[in-house]
Amino acid sequence: MDLSRIRNFSIIAHIDHGKSTLSDRILELTKAVDARDMRAQYLDSMDLERERGITIKAQNVRVDWKDHVLHLIDTPGHVDFGYEVSRSLAACEGVVLVVDAAQGIEAQTLANCYLALEHDLEIVATLNKIDLPAADPERYAAEIQNVLGIPADQILRISAKTGEGVPELLDAVCARIPAPKGDPDAALQALIFDSQFDQYRGVVSSIRVMNGRMTSGARLQFMQANAQYEAIEIGVRRPTPTTVAELGPGEVGYLIAGIKDVAEARSGETVTVYGRSATEALPGYRDPKPMVFCGLYPIDGDDFENLRESLEKLKLNDASVTYEPETSSALGFGFRCGFLGLLHMEIVKERLEREFGLALIATAPSVEYLVTKTNGGQSKVDNPADLPPPQNIDFIEEPYFRVSIITPKEYTGTLMDLCQTRRGDMSKIEYLSPERVELHYMIPLAEVVVDFFDQMKSRSQGYASLDYELSGYRRSNLVKVDLLLNGIVADAFSTIVHRDKAETYGRRMCEKLKELIPRQMFDVPIQAAIGGKVISRETVKAKRKDVLAKCYGGDITRKRKLLEKQKEGKKKMKAIGRVEVPGDVFISALKLDG
Repeated sequence: MDLSRIRNFSIIAHIDHGKSTLSDRILELTKAVDARDMRAQYLDSMDLERERGITIKAQNVRVDWKDHVLHLIDTPGHVDFGYEVSRSLAACEGVVLVVDAAQGIEAQTLANCYLALEHDLEIVATLNKIDLPAADPERYAAEIQNVLGIPADQILRISAKTGEGVPELLDAVCARIPAPKGDPDAALQALIFDSQFDQYRGVVSSIRVMNGRMTSGARLQFMQANAQYEAIEIGVRRPTPTTVAELGPGEVGYLIAGIKDVAEARSGETVTVYGRSATEALPGYRDPKPMVFCGLYPIDGDDFENLRESLEKLKLNDASVTYEPETSSALGFGFRCGFLGLLHMEIVKERLEREFGLALIATAPSVEYLVTKTNGGQSKVDNPADLPPPQNIDFIEEPYFRVSIITPKEYTGTLMDLCQTRRGDMSKIEYLSPERVELHYMIPLAEVVVDFFDQMKSRSQGYASLDYELSGYRRSNLVKVDLLLNGIVADAFSTIVHRDKAETYGRRMCEKLKELIPRQMFDVPIQAAIGGKVISRETVKAKRKDVLAKCYGGDITRKRKLLEKQKEGKKKMKAIGRVEVPGDVFISALKLDG
């Protein structure tokens, strides 16, 4: 195919600014999808994406427009899925930046725009939703020019819902975004930028050919995995998979090579032809750094192996998940998993339950701390159970986030109050326009992961937006709070918190567990402790049989004798008794806490 006719581009924007709707209009306009088969959010293939109205996976499709072949990637907008966006940008020469004409620039708009500039991509800026009564395109075009430096007269006005301005946008893509470069006669170099597992056909990889040609039936070499496979099928998504005989430089498509081992088709892998291989691999992707950790345990212990296989297959589809086996005295065998954020954790757990039919318990989310011991050694701890005893710890450092919040100015005070109660330090405050403010804070990651996003949205009536990035570690006064049931530590409830908040957390968890734990045949003390010091206590009272029912009269000593006998029995039972905690108690307690 003639390289000058190909255009590869991504659609990037803040969450809910109309990326998927724009993709729908482009599919309709280019007649890639039959009108009878058209549905909203066509490229969002997961039920979960439709229910929540968000894009979780980047999706790609090839369409024809006025003698050009356009390859479009629809990317997620939520900050937790930024890794999907960065991988998509490596397969493109340009981006369409979508901004809501009724809301203007949001935090993630800036983050995605800077990401595109880092990759040296051409940016085509558009203001979407101009059909809304609240739209003010002139004002927000001036704001984009002021903040991003894109001239206001080059910013397109479109309505992805009605289709107004979309043909002009496609013309602008053809005119402004450069054609891909590549040598068709060189040795094959193709980049895998996404993969998924099909139980009938093995691994299906999304590939972008940089140099050379990939032909069906060729013997391929996977350079990092050092494995050889035959190209059983190559094709393009239009959006239904369509087989082709070959893919040339600049083209994007999919590859099926009968790969059953999911580790051999990771994102960032370079594919070349066996026997005439490229001399060097393409630069892949930097490994994503997990921010939030939690334990995932099957409710049925026999599902442990199923969970391992499911995580392997999911990691192929979502390379940002990390996992390693761990055990818990309360929950049995499971995995310690790392995620990019709290929404990411929630989505992964839900995908495991839906796609692989598992029933899971997730422990309380925690972050990775840097512990310096008294002997000078350092270790990273993401599980409270792994924290050394207090006497062996010199100091603990916790990760801090550089947080930027964009909000209408009337909510500035209430959002500053939220950041300060979360131990945040303000670094600067900027006015993007007379009505909109950008707040910059340094906040401990542990304070952000719990319910910071929900609080921010409720305090700003949904108008504020958030972007964050890791900024390093700082020393903090942190302690581990253990929950003891009948004197035995329930490790699933242990957590690391700031000393000032430890007592509140301990009291809250004790009260909650008192309501949730069923009554036993003996009194169950629930204690929150820091080291050996108990900071809070509640008691689940024992079930009692009325042993005085047969004493309808007579001397008090007879009643006391029966009560003493019952007391002795309870004491003996408490000494040998074990508190049985149902699985749903863990789910309820941890869910309420998060």
